[in-house]
Amino acid sequence: MSNDKDNSSLAVLTAALNEDDRAGLINALKNKLQNLAGEHSDVLENLTPKVRARVDALKDIQSQYDELEAKFREERALLEAKYEKLYEPLYAKRYDIVNGTTEIELTPEDTKMDEGEDKTAEEKGVPSFWLTALQNNDVTSEEVTEGDEEALKYLKDIKWCKTEEPKGFKLEFLFDSNPFFKNDVLTKSYHVIDEDEPLLEKAMGTEIEWYPGKCLTQKVLKEKPKEGSTNTKPITEMEDCESFFKFFNPPELPDDDEDIEEDKAEELESLMEQDYEIGFTIRAKIIPHAVSWFTGEAIEVEEFNIDDDEDDMEEDEDEDEDDEDEEDSKTKKKKGGRSQIVGDDQQGQRPPDCKQE
Repeated sequence: MSNDKDNSSLAVLTAALNEDDRAGLINALKNKLQNLAGEHSDVLENLTPKVRARVDALKDIQSQYDELEAKFREERALLEAKYEKLYEPLYAKRYDIVNGTTEIELTPEDTKMDEGEDKTAEEKGVPSFWLTALQNNDVTSEEVTEGDEEALKYLKDIKWCKTEEPKGFKLEFLFDSNPFFKNDVLTKSYHVIDEDEPLLEKAMGTEIEWYPGKCLTQKVLKEKPKEGSTNTKPITEMEDCESFFKFFNPPELPDDDEDIEEDKAEELESLMEQDYEIGFTIRAKIIPHAVSWFTGEAIEVEEFNIDDDEDDMEEDEDEDEDDEDEEDSKTKKKKGGRSQIVGDDQQGQRPPDCKQE
């Protein structure tokens, strides 16, 4: 837990400071790590020579492991890059079908069914493909409001790519011409300090050029003038409202050096973690398996996995209860005997995809 808190403080401070201050912060952290190393050396000094030799041998094994892990990460990065290139033509074919630039020939059975349908309003491609995919995922569906639906029908494609300077990844949302905003492409970038143990530094999004009266992230509030006021016209104010398009205006920590209150820092941390989860879900789940989210098949797979996990948990709990009953029975038979509970009921938790701490 203490390590998590340290990482949390690091991310909050790093995001809040400018470049010069960050350099100073890194040096200060290095000094702190050296001091911690000194404290750890004190622990080793208190060990007997034999035990210390064993610990040194373990550290040597750990170093060998770290070298292998570094090679694994290098090879994994190359393998991922190779397959991302291989995925590209498949994504291009999907784009053409979804947007109607490539037509698929109908089978004889489909042709017969098509003959009886009304041709007056024949639709192009696969209407509302990406909107439906986003609505069928638990994470992204919470962000899509009823007011967003019409605008998201113009979404033609979602792409992602890795970025090296700074490290992280970028999402691209390609839109057809629409009555809501001028942008053809909306982007969202995530900058991380460490890719293998993602520590989110900041997120950046496109500024949306809304057409007058079409902004989906704000709503108009009209208030009646106060009694006795000479102005009889209603007062018009704008208020932020829920919308998927707020995703492109992510929460961020202030750039100045002012101290951030703990409650405020925790709130921002939570919002940034939530924002990263949405982005990572789009990158890792929705983009590669968009058709499965469109048809709903991906929902069934996830529900099956969740049910399977819950069944495993219930079986473990039943086994624990059976063990406890058996232990209780043995304890009752042994007068003056000791009962011992073996094995705590622990549930493994999946670590967060990104620590924004």
